[in-house]
Amino acid sequence: MSLDIASISSISESNMDYTATIYLRQRWTDPRLVFHGNKSFTLDARLVELLWVPDTYIVESKRSFLHDVTVGNRLIRLFSNGTILYALRITTTVACNMDLSKYPMDTQMCRLQLESWGYDENDVIFTWLRGNDSVHGLEKLRLSQYTVERYYTLVSKSQQETGSYPRLILQFELRRNILYFILETYVPSTLLVMLSWVSFWITLDSVPARTCIGVTTVLSMTTLMIGSRSSLSKTNCFIKAIDVYLGICFSFIFGALVEYAVAHYSSSQKCAAKAPPEELTKEMEEVNITNILNSSITSYKRKISFTTIEISSDNINCSDLTMKTHEKIKRVLRNKMHRIIGYFTIQNPSNVDHYSKLLFPLFFMLVNVFYWAYYLYF
Repeated sequence: MSLDIASISSISESNMDYTATIYLRQRWTDPRLVFHGNKSFTLDARLVELLWVPDTYIVESKRSFLHDVTVGNRLIRLFSNGTILYALRITTTVACNMDLSKYPMDTQMCRLQLESWGYDENDVIFTWLRGNDSVHGLEKLRLSQYTVERYYTLVSKSQQETGSYPRLILQFELRRNILYFILETYVPSTLLVMLSWVSFWITLDSVPARTCIGVTTVLSMTTLMIGSRSSLSKTNCFIKAIDVYLGICFSFIFGALVEYAVAHYSSSQKCAAKAPPEELTKEMEEVNITNILNSSITSYKRKISFTTIEISSDNINCSDLTMKTHEKIKRVLRNKMHRIIGYFTIQNPSNVDHYSKLLFPLFFMLVNVFYWAYYLYF
C-alpha cells in the first residue's frame, strides 16, 4: 500500500482534527486474474463492483468522501500476473488529539491510520510498499501555521473482540510557526507594558495624565486578552502559554496603576501632615486668650471700665476658658494615632516612582527570561 498526501486544507485546534486530501493506492494479487502477456490494462472504474477489493477504512475519521467530478476518482489497473492497482482520491477529516498547554509554541503529533474492517490478519496482511518511501507529498506541504518536521510509517495490529485486524499507521509531527503570534500578540502586549511605565516619569501632581495612561493600558490589555481567547473558544479549558504571558503583562500594567495610587495617596497624606489641623488651631487660640485674660486679671486686680462695657474679675468664669479634661485626652490620643500612622507612611513619595523606574523593567525582563526558557526548552 502507498499513500500520497495531496494537501492538508485545515488543522482545527477547536475541534482537534485535520482535513486532508489523499491519494490512496492499494495493490494486491488475485490469481484468478492472471493472463498471458506483459501488458497491463486500465479498467473502467465501474468494474470495481465485479472485483474483490480490501475493505480498508480510515480509523478515527469524522467524515470522508470520494471525489466524483467529473466521474468517480477511482483507478483500476490489472497486470498480467494478477496484480491489481486500486487508487482512490479521498478527502477526510481525521481526529488528532492535541496538547495545547504550550500554544503557540507547541508541537503536535497526528496520525493517519488505515485498517481492515472485516478481514482479520488471517485473511489479509497490510504492509507499506516501500516503508517510509511509500508516503509522498508531506515534505512539500506548505501550511499557514505549521511546518511538517518529520514523519514515519508503522505496521501494527488492532485487537478487537472479533479478532486481530491489520493496521497501517502514518505518524507526522507538526510544529507551529510562532512568528505570526509574536507579531499579533506578544509584541503588542509587551509594548502596552512599556507604555504603562511612561507614567513613572510624570509628576505625581499630574493626576489626569497618569490616570489616563493607567486606565487606557488596562483596558487595551483586557481587549487583547479577550481577542486571543476568542479564536480558540472551545479550548479555554487549557491554560496555554499565550494566556500565561498575557496574564503576566496584565499584572505588570495593573501594578503600575496601583503604584501611582499608592504614591499619590502617600503624597497627599504627607501634605496633610504638614498643615496643622483646624481644630488644633482653634484650641491653641482659646488657650492663648485664656492665658492672657488670667494674667491680666491677677496682675492688675482692678476693673476695666469703658463707656458702655464693664469687665471685672468677678464676671469671668475661668473654667469656661480652660480646656476640658476629655478634650485634652482626645488631643493626646489623636497625636498618638498620627505617630502610629507615620510609621506606615512613605516618608518620600517621590522615591516610589524612582524605584519603580528600575524595578518594573528589571522584574519584567527576568520573568521573560524564565518564560521563554521554560516553554522553548522544557
